[in-house]
Amino acid sequence: MRRSRLTAYVTSLLLSAAFALTGATTAQASQQPAATGYVALGDSYSSGVGAGGYIGSSGDCKRSTRAYPSLWAAAHSPSSFHFTACSGARTGDVLANQLGPLGAGTGLVSITVGGNDAGFVDVMTTCVLQPTSACLARIDTAKAYVDSTLPGKLDTVYSAISAKAPSAQVVVLGYPRFYKLNGGCVAGLSETERAAINNAADYLDSAIAKRAADHGFAFGDVRPTFTGHEICSGSPWLHSLNLLNIGESYHPTAAGQSGGYLPVLNGAA
Repeated sequence: MRRSRLTAYVTSLLLSAAFALTGATTAQASQQPAATGYVALGDSYSSGVGAGGYIGSSGDCKRSTRAYPSLWAAAHSPSSFHFTACSGARTGDVLANQLGPLGAGTGLVSITVGGNDAGFVDVMTTCVLQPTSACLARIDTAKAYVDSTLPGKLDTVYSAISAKAPSAQVVVLGYPRFYKLNGGCVAGLSETERAAINNAADYLDSAIAKRAADHGFAFGDVRPTFTGHEICSGSPWLHSLNLLNIGESYHPTAAGQSGGYLPVLNGAA
C-alpha cells in the first residue's frame, strides 16, 4: 500500500511538471510572431518592368504597382510586405541587396532570377541585330552557362533564403516562352530564331525548376498561362521590340503580370 501511494505521489508530481513545461512551451510559442509576411525578390519580371505604374521611390529598379507581387499583397493583406525585386538583378544582386527583409516572420517568398545571369539581354540584342548564325551561337553559349554555372549560383541564393527565412514557403517562378510560332508576325526574327529562343526559355526553366525542387521550393511554371499570349499571337502579354522604350522590350505587360504571373503564384502559395 505504501509503495502504491508513493508511486501515485511520484506519478502525480511528474505529470504536474510535464503539464507545467507544456504550458510554458505553449505560452512561449504563442509569443512568437506568426510567419505571415511576404517578401518579393528577383529581377525585372518580378519588379514589373513593362507593366507601367512604377513606384517613384524604387528608382531604376522599376517596381510596379501592377506587378504580381503588388497584386498578390493587395489581395491577401500579408502582415508585412517587402518588395525588393529590381530590374536587371542577377543572383549576386539578390544576395547583396534584396535579402534584408527576410526573417522569422516571413511566411512567403517569391522570386524570379537567372535570366540575366544567363545573358537574356545579350541574347535578344544579338538575335535582333545580327544574322541567324550569330543568334543561334549566342543561344548555345547561354545554354552552356545554364548547364555549367547557373545551378551553383541558384543554389547559393536559395540556401541564403532558407537560412534567413526558415519558416517561409518559397515560390520560384519561371519565364514564359516569347513567341507564338507560325503566328501573326510578318517581320522581325525568323521562325528559326523564334523557335530557338523559345527552346532556350524551356531550357532555362527546366534548370531553375530542378534547383528549386532540390531545395524543397515550389516552382511556378508560367508557360501554360502565357500560352496563346506570346509575341505574334492575337493577344500578346509580352512587349515586342520597343525602340521608344528598349528597357520594356520582351517583358510582360500589365496583363501578363495579372493574367500570367499572378494566377501561378496564387496556385503555388
